[in-house]
Amino acid sequence: MAFYRRAGDIPPKRHTQHRDAAGALYYEELMGEEGFSSDSSLLYHSGVPSAIVDATPWELPDQSTTENRPLLPRHLKLHSLFDEDWKAVDVVTGRRLVLGNADVRISYVVAGEASPLYRNATGDECVYVESGSATVETVFGSLSARQGDYVVLPRSTTHRWVPTGSEPLRAYAIEANSHIAPPKRYLSRYGQLLEHAPYCERDLHGPDGPLLTEGTDVEVLVKHRGSRGVTGTRYVYPTHPFDVVGWDGCLYPYTFNIADYEPITGRVHQPPPVHQVFEGGNFVICNFVPRKVDYHPLSIPVPYYHSNVDSDEIMFYCGGSYEARKGSGIEQGSISLHPGGHSHGPQPAAVERSIGAEFFDELAVMVDTFRPMELGEGGVAAEDPAYAWTWSGRGPAR
Repeated sequence: MAFYRRAGDIPPKRHTQHRDAAGALYYEELMGEEGFSSDSSLLYHSGVPSAIVDATPWELPDQSTTENRPLLPRHLKLHSLFDEDWKAVDVVTGRRLVLGNADVRISYVVAGEASPLYRNATGDECVYVESGSATVETVFGSLSARQGDYVVLPRSTTHRWVPTGSEPLRAYAIEANSHIAPPKRYLSRYGQLLEHAPYCERDLHGPDGPLLTEGTDVEVLVKHRGSRGVTGTRYVYPTHPFDVVGWDGCLYPYTFNIADYEPITGRVHQPPPVHQVFEGGNFVICNFVPRKVDYHPLSIPVPYYHSNVDSDEIMFYCGGSYEARKGSGIEQGSISLHPGGHSHGPQPAAVERSIGAEFFDELAVMVDTFRPMELGEGGVAAEDPAYAWTWSGRGPAR
């Protein structure tokens, strides 16, 4: 995060003694990025944050991937992955891997149960709430997550998801092997969001204060790097990780609602980077929101055909009606994967149909990756095999 926050009880000077009413010393923990060279926060624990009393392997859900070969555009119907059993599923252990590469993994889950305590030590997470609501309890305090929220969780933030309400919590999880932050072009040299940015600090909502949770022999699931990608460990702590009495700094989890994104439009069709909301290592996140469209008298509002020379394009359709894809079978809950090396664009009839449109009521989250994406087990299970042939209207002769 680019701006400073403080919560709870902290000493007036960092790295100095901080004691409770009985005179016991609190334990100061620095949580920082890039060694000691980037954003950080200081947290003050009543217990020793490094103390563990047990460690055993945690077997992750299936993380294997399958090469996109033959090279095809793909349509994945995520709503087909979960049935009524969602009430017994949680956001952490119930995720099904849809797509992944060495830089980023995309999973989907429909959940109704509170998750275990969890920490992702491989990279930051950006979880988009498609529908439902939850309280996200973290070592920094609680976040309220609702439909349309991005929940950004810095690497190694201990947290858990607690669904609220009677509706299923549908979550689209983007897990990085890096940090996730606003695009650099929207930031001043000191990290403030600039006037031309499509959102500002007022739109970002961090935790208000510590949770001060007590407990003994508390389990935490940790996802971390292994010799063959990601792996897991189950730690047991003698005291609860949420024993923080206060913290301050520029690194903490936060939410940003997609409705607070102010779209950038123009007289003719604007390229996808104008829709960017976050960036990570070798990938970017964009969102397409309801907006006024191109207003040149001869404009064509839907995208022109384009070849992804350097990237794979993954679009998650989460609301409204996506004009360029009408007639393809894509609907809410769909993902389209348009890989590098394949020229793609609107369905044939969409071009003429869009002329004269003044407004698009569409909602989508896009991830562009700069290394090829492979199919996870959830992606294989959710595929619509007819999608690749929808531009031509005919399938392979076999």
